[in-house]
Amino acid sequence: MRVDLHNHTSLCKHATGTMEEYVLKAIQEGIDVFGFSCHNPMNFDKDYRMSFEELPLYLNEIARLKEKYAGQIEILSALEIDYLPPFMEEKLLELPLDYRIGAVHFLGDWGFDNPEFIREYAKRDINDCWSEYFKATEALANSGKFDILAHMDLMKIFNYRPTKDLRLEIESTLKAVKKANMCVELNAAGFRKEVGEQYPSVEILQMAYALEIPISFGSDAHAVEQINFKRLELESIAKSIGYTKCAVYRQRERELVEF
Repeated sequence: MRVDLHNHTSLCKHATGTMEEYVLKAIQEGIDVFGFSCHNPMNFDKDYRMSFEELPLYLNEIARLKEKYAGQIEILSALEIDYLPPFMEEKLLELPLDYRIGAVHFLGDWGFDNPEFIREYAKRDINDCWSEYFKATEALANSGKFDILAHMDLMKIFNYRPTKDLRLEIESTLKAVKKANMCVELNAAGFRKEVGEQYPSVEILQMAYALEIPISFGSDAHAVEQINFKRLELESIAKSIGYTKCAVYRQRERELVEF
């Protein structure tokens, strides 16, 4: 089965194409289960996400497409929710979503994956950045609010790598993910960035596999042509580590299916 659970919409203001075009492309690519997981609305970083007023439009369009294309593809509803406690709205956690993707895109008010703010790296110690990132990611898992951990080593997006061994921090984060009964996403977007590889690294995936943490697959598409991007590479990486199944969520109930 081909499952793709991480995809965006033009409502986030930095993606192109209609939601229906995404669905048609997914059908063309042979995807069996396709999830919309656009960025959550919040009262911060408003230029890169839908508004709260647009949220019903998003959910209603998913429901319409789900019905229209039933029998051709299964469509699921989700949000990629920033773990940013001062701005997290409890009402988002009350929505009847199929799953919630938790993500860390900010260290404080710094959007470290946004090229507009790349100069900030020169002002900071890269090892401190990585440690802070994993600390925030562990807190995300400990919150117990999420099903999938997005792009676990996103800090490498511009190829700024740590110069110290972070294995203990990574292991602690993964143990929190395991305790929270979450899965780790295998995300293709890194192939489109300076880092030139998937999120997370093979080393992190190997550690996750050793802890029996399941995986999910996500194109992290922000354009129609990115749907199913690098899927064969992602599957090959997963299989080389030992994975043969990936996660699907319906009404926040997880099922592992062969890919």
